Amino acid sequence: MRTATRGYAVRMGIFGGRSGKKNAETAAGAAAPASAREAQADTTRHFREFIASRPECEAFVEPATRVTQTTMVIVAGTGEWTRRKVPDFKAGQKLAKDLGVPVFDVNLSGYPSRMREWDQKQRRK
Repeated sequence: MRTATRGYAVRMGIFGGRSGKKNAETAAGAAAPASAREAQADTTRHFREFIASRPECEAFVEPATRVTQTTMVIVAGTGEWTRRKVPDFKAGQKLAKDLGVPVFDVNLSGYPSRMREWDQKQRRK
């Protein structure tokens, strides 16, 4: 049995657990990318817009885990941040170089404190 919940198709299993994939339509109503090339272009476009509208951005590449694939976080000088999937660490490094921002391996550098401070301010609102 499938039901739609917050933009996700949910399959109820015999034990009541949920499993499912995101619908083709996102919560905002935009169509999901049709190919890996389109997804890459969307990620690049998103990062370019974020960097263009915020000062002092830096990139942090996060390694793949058992649950998530490799991601890259762009953190602005204000602490505001955004995250998107990247194919692997080298692709993240290349993308950051193409975007003209310094790139760090989050395992070696950690996250900047301004990122945590921004998150705390957002929770208080």
